[in-house]
Amino acid sequence: MFSPEQRKEDPSHQEALRIARNVLQIEAEGLLYLAEHLDERFAEAVDWIYGTPGRVIVSGVGKSGIVGRKIVATLSSTGTPSLFLHPVEAMHGDLGMVRREDIVLALSNSGETDEVNFILPSIRGIGARIIAFTGNLDSTLARTSDIAIYTGVPREACPLGLAPTASSTAMLAMGDALAVALIKKRDFQPKDFRRFHPGGQLGKRLQVNVREVMRTGPEVPAVHRNTPLQEAVEEIHRKRMGATLVLGGDGTLDGIFTDGDLRRAFQNLPDLRGRTVEEVMSRDPRSMGPDGSVAEALEVMERHLITVLPVVDGRGRVLGILHLHDLLGKGQIRFTA
Repeated sequence: MFSPEQRKEDPSHQEALRIARNVLQIEAEGLLYLAEHLDERFAEAVDWIYGTPGRVIVSGVGKSGIVGRKIVATLSSTGTPSLFLHPVEAMHGDLGMVRREDIVLALSNSGETDEVNFILPSIRGIGARIIAFTGNLDSTLARTSDIAIYTGVPREACPLGLAPTASSTAMLAMGDALAVALIKKRDFQPKDFRRFHPGGQLGKRLQVNVREVMRTGPEVPAVHRNTPLQEAVEEIHRKRMGATLVLGGDGTLDGIFTDGDLRRAFQNLPDLRGRTVEEVMSRDPRSMGPDGSVAEALEVMERHLITVLPVVDGRGRVLGILHLHDLLGKGQIRFTA
């Protein structure tokens, strides 16, 4: 093992650092060069994608294909439905996934990639519009596309000028620019982003505040304590949550009346005619505040074997209601009592 002082003096380490700094400098220069060459074609592409009822279908091979898959991932997770189409597979039937209302984003630094250019006439025949990312605006790809966006750089970081380095970084960055411009245009919010990231670890999704997912206003099943029992049952039926909240005169939560409470009332009371919901409701129901997390709400629901949870302010006034299916989707949780 070398000490930090020895590593600093090692010529091979110094050479590696020099190369790394040079590569980063070349790639940074390439991005600045790209920024200077942006024009109205980029803004028009954003408008097209924003306005289309279809999807963005990204296509490219080699390093451009890898960049294309990343662009698809970014667009899809930020509100723009997208998918990747390998041009070779497109030649053998996958063009069937392209629809007239789609926009095809074709990637090729040279603009002369045979596999990409081969499928362009077929895409035009389908009626889909084509946007190109290319470093050559005089290329076949640029001439065939409806909009050609320049992604060229002055030089590659590869000392041989062969491996795509600065050019693939530039194309990737242009994809990010496109996605961010669409985020702003769609007014895409953090809650929207979380909606597209439900899988994997539940953790991130469960950090969402209750206020972002609770039902509010007319969606909340609610009756007053002196409401006839029959009307309370009708409210349960209308709102389809298996329960209705019972409110006091000032909008505070006095109780909850559920399907289970109704069954118990039939079992325990000889006659339900003329009774009010106050006589059969469950008093002091579980509730939580609007700034709690979805994880906390689910914990309360599982611990107490309930599927609805009122949301109240500091004075006990009802702000909304949570249903288990709104949090995780039907059938996604199993109680373990």
